[in-house]
Amino acid sequence: MDFPRPTLSLLLLATTLAVTASAAIKSAPGDWAMVDEIVATIELPRIPAKDFVITDYGAKPGADVRPAIDAAITAASQAGGGRVIVPAGHWLSHGPVHLKSRINFHVAEGATLLFSPDPKDYLPVVLTRWEGTELYSYSPLIYAFEVEDVAISGKGTIDGNGASEFHGWNKRELQGDDMDRLRRMGSDGTPVAQRVFGEGTHLRPPLIQFFRAQRVLLEDYTLLHAPFWVNHLVYTDHATVRRIRVDSHHANNDGIDVDSSRFVLVEHCHFRTGDDSVVVKSGRDLDGRTLGRPSEYVVVRHNDMGGEDGIALGSEMSGDVRHVFFSDNILRKGVSAIRFKANLDRGGTVEHIRVRNFTVESFENLFWFQLDYPGQLGGNFPSTYRDIVFENFTVERAGTVFDGDAPAAAPLTEVVLRNIAIQQADKTFVLKNVEGLVLDNVTIGAQTINGRLQSRPAAK
Repeated sequence: MDFPRPTLSLLLLATTLAVTASAAIKSAPGDWAMVDEIVATIELPRIPAKDFVITDYGAKPGADVRPAIDAAITAASQAGGGRVIVPAGHWLSHGPVHLKSRINFHVAEGATLLFSPDPKDYLPVVLTRWEGTELYSYSPLIYAFEVEDVAISGKGTIDGNGASEFHGWNKRELQGDDMDRLRRMGSDGTPVAQRVFGEGTHLRPPLIQFFRAQRVLLEDYTLLHAPFWVNHLVYTDHATVRRIRVDSHHANNDGIDVDSSRFVLVEHCHFRTGDDSVVVKSGRDLDGRTLGRPSEYVVVRHNDMGGEDGIALGSEMSGDVRHVFFSDNILRKGVSAIRFKANLDRGGTVEHIRVRNFTVESFENLFWFQLDYPGQLGGNFPSTYRDIVFENFTVERAGTVFDGDAPAAAPLTEVVLRNIAIQQADKTFVLKNVEGLVLDNVTIGAQTINGRLQSRPAAK
């Protein structure tokens, strides 16, 4: 099978842009002044102001509109770019939408784009990344491969289909063997061209994925019924995500996954998800460490989040995560408000993380550092989490305030909790291999706590 290879010019452009943009960031690591520099550096896509309406290319209600969408995208691309419009109405696509450079895919207000429920419609396989490991598998429902200057916009709805067969694939007896096989391939260094998971396999695709992209804008649309992760940015530089609404409650429905991507802004979004609302990742195990592509210079602000977890870093973070800023967000209810994950298969470093000005309603865990997350490969690559500051939190209720569990070989260090006001908590601190947890004006009920906490097993 002949698979697409990376376009060298695009990869060189990505490297050049990242180096140039990184050089523009002058603030010291963790300095909040860096936020303004990051936002000022992020470039929006440049797309010609030309419209291509899918009804002009044969789209009709009740019929498969995928051929018309493809024809409109091709016509716009041949004209140098433009806005491909899905107008008001109910439209069904029997298969994925594949975007091209300089295209704004616009789902107009009053439009619903519904995707077909049959997995066979999302073949042939494409190059993608599944939970941090590269492979060839089912196409994401909207997929943009090696593109620049691309947008998805409009106040319409993109629906992955609540009746999709993909939703049943999360069961261990279906996806388990494929998941384990892929992870072994990534750990063993099996060439990506041999990691083919097509018909007969059960790894669900994301609803939207950008793979090696430059200058991306995602704004205003509503997303429902994602098969897997909802919005997935892979190796994407200069991405702006604003005012989107995610209301998707199936298994592994993360609202947005920032995966080995740089210069990303997520703001004024509404997340109601079956898993994490906003996650920052950078690849899994040997595959992620070999590629060595970090997620960095990420700003997440003014979002309303509700789901199993609020914000997360990991557990796929083998290529490093750094310079991430979360500010002025609301977290509603769920299992964990803040959840950072890793295990001994991962390696990688997470550092220079700042989180401030949060309103939190009720979560079973407020701060959960699950750095001994179960692994599958028996590795010995401890991950490092350090230089992380949480400040200015108002919390109604927490089951456990802080649960930190790290491996002895890589204790959790340099974490600060400052100006944290918690009305009610069932448990306070559960610590294992935590060094120098700084508490600065932490109030739980009527008690204020200042000082340093740490926990290391006694020497044998």
